[in-house]
Amino acid sequence: MIDPEGNEKLVERAMLLKRSFSRADLFKIGKEFKIPYVESLSNEWDINDEEEASFAIAEKVDDNKLKEIFIKYSPREWATFRGMFYTLENGKFFKESSLKTVENGILRARAQCGLQVDSVLKTLVKSHGPVGIEELKRQVKAPNIQEILDYLEKLKVIISSYKGDKYQEWKVLEETVPILEFELGIRKKPLKQVTRVLDQAIQVTPQMAPQIIPKIETGVVDHILEEKKKVEEMDREFDEYLEDVLKHRLERTIKFGEEFGLGYLSSYLQNLFGQVLYFDSLLSITQQYGLVNMEILHEHGGTGKRTGWSLALFGDPGTGKSFSTRDMILGSPRAKIGAHGIPGRNRYCGGITPARFIRIGQAYSGKVFNFIVPEFNDFFRYKGMVEPLKIAMEQGEIKYETHAEVVGPYRFTSFFSVNYNVSVHDQGYEVTIQDPNFNAVEDRMLCRLHRLTKERFIELTRSQMKLALGDIDIEKDAQKIRDHLTLVYAIETGHPLVKNRFRYKPVMITPHVFDVISKARAAILERIPQKVVKFSARLEDKALRFASAASLMEYFRSDKNFIPVGEDALRYATQLYVEEASVRSDEAFEPEEVLKEVFKE
Repeated sequence: MIDPEGNEKLVERAMLLKRSFSRADLFKIGKEFKIPYVESLSNEWDINDEEEASFAIAEKVDDNKLKEIFIKYSPREWATFRGMFYTLENGKFFKESSLKTVENGILRARAQCGLQVDSVLKTLVKSHGPVGIEELKRQVKAPNIQEILDYLEKLKVIISSYKGDKYQEWKVLEETVPILEFELGIRKKPLKQVTRVLDQAIQVTPQMAPQIIPKIETGVVDHILEEKKKVEEMDREFDEYLEDVLKHRLERTIKFGEEFGLGYLSSYLQNLFGQVLYFDSLLSITQQYGLVNMEILHEHGGTGKRTGWSLALFGDPGTGKSFSTRDMILGSPRAKIGAHGIPGRNRYCGGITPARFIRIGQAYSGKVFNFIVPEFNDFFRYKGMVEPLKIAMEQGEIKYETHAEVVGPYRFTSFFSVNYNVSVHDQGYEVTIQDPNFNAVEDRMLCRLHRLTKERFIELTRSQMKLALGDIDIEKDAQKIRDHLTLVYAIETGHPLVKNRFRYKPVMITPHVFDVISKARAAILERIPQKVVKFSARLEDKALRFASAASLMEYFRSDKNFIPVGEDALRYATQLYVEEASVRSDEAFEPEEVLKEVFKE
């Protein structure tokens, strides 16, 4: 039955169910209430999209049955919902509106903190996702941003979507966006949920309901148009940062570039984090240089290979994976961690479902961005995600179909930086992702295993202590590296602001590079006892891509019309190749022995 109070309530009910319950719970609820969509499924993993399941249940339950569901099933601990008809706070469900709470909260915040409240809220509303304080400070000129955020959260206008020891993000709940837009003057009147979903005044019938399923997650008409706006904002962010470098720090950046290289970066990071932890941040920053995604050459022409590659840090929880891929790239001002990544070229994907990623990926077709996925394990709780994600990492043509929608086809041209947990053994590891085909995705990334050894544990605790006491200042040199990275990226991608001022230089692989990789391959195969090789030839390709990306750091050090792959880059690339081959071979050989043989040490 459709709720007599209107289709707005139906859509909100579906949003509430999706946010409150896991796929497993939705499966149980669907079975209990004999929902046809769920009745036809054999287990929870047959649910391809939680939005579809949530809408199917919402269409068949009224308020009384909804209350029964929340009595019998515990909602997710982190879930909060503040809608026109329903409220979920601290695990308790109410058939009440939260709009007055939000309205009054805005008024009280304005009275307490001034009109800067509106600037903060507009930034959060327009971001369509979590925002860190660094981004807010770039867009809002107010000395009391932290105070405003804390007060708005206390008044239940916004929520803290992520809160770590050193980094925090905030966002507005999607169901509160209409009232916030009205209060901020973005819209002339507060729109009802179904109007926001369809963006036009149409009547929704049960037969039409599946058509709006893809829209429930954000409450915005078109994920693609929404994401394209975000892409435009990120493009503006890059252009403004580059312009600032060219106007105020160009000479300093070129001078720095004449000294900078992979050896410099390695020493810089080792001084900050020690001999074990530094390597992950080195990988993350090197990957940023590879985002130029230029073709790699050899002395006779093109290789067909490019500098871009996807990165995966995996292993024990709590080993600093997120710090390297997120905080070092995006920055965390409260922890005095400066952003090292390219401005406007990193799309943070915390909280994004794989189905939504596949939808918004269309906005990035033909562009090169880096998608930072902090909990990659979560992507594989959704059945059928291996194949489209594998195609995405191959930069192939993606098409995703359910009975309710068709996404694509489109070509995904960006890269990933992901973290995921595995069960680490004394030799090798075991993935905790249930899909047996996950190794096809894993094989398409440059992977780095984290094992919580005593050495790593000691360095982690030391780094945490130094950060807490302010003894590590990661902001000091971060801007110099970021300026250099931004300028090199702009030159090699032919940005209009630098196109006629600097020369494009391709990366050149010499026969020596292939000789070293060949020696490493031979030494590895000699030490593997089994006949079957457990790693693919893609591993060599990724090592070469890393070496080429790392060599771009020497743009201003090369007086040639190309950039040769440097010795430091080659050594690190070989180390990565050998160490990953060892891990994938269940550590059947010691990487140090192979490296000594290759480099005759």
